[in-house]
Amino acid sequence: MDTLQEYLETIPNDDHRTKLEHVIQWGTETFPELKVEIKWNQPMMTHNGTFIISFSASSKHFSVAPERHILDEFRDKLTEAGYSHSKALFRILWTQDVNYALLAEIIERSIEFKKGSKTFWAK
Repeated sequence: MDTLQEYLETIPNDDHRTKLEHVIQWGTETFPELKVEIKWNQPMMTHNGTFIISFSASSKHFSVAPERHILDEFRDKLTEAGYSHSKALFRILWTQDVNYALLAEIIERSIEFKKGSKTFWAK
């Protein structure tokens, strides 16, 4: 799978597919400097060749994964928003609203942190 469209076609539920497509489209419109790439069979947003955030669909939710230390900075806000989280990602249930303001904060912080980075993952 090489394109976002190919990835989205793997999501069997039309509503889920549309929701995740909208989130990623919002991301590219809000942050036009980011590039959507498919890596490790999931859509990732990169900036100047470095990882910013990724998305992955499952049956009950979609996962959002920034770099782990960025996730750590936002754990309290994610809990307040009603999102569950693990060590490496947070989950947005298909039935939940997307908190775009919080997602923008996370992406902005990720871009800021990775500014000037020469590696894909944080070191």
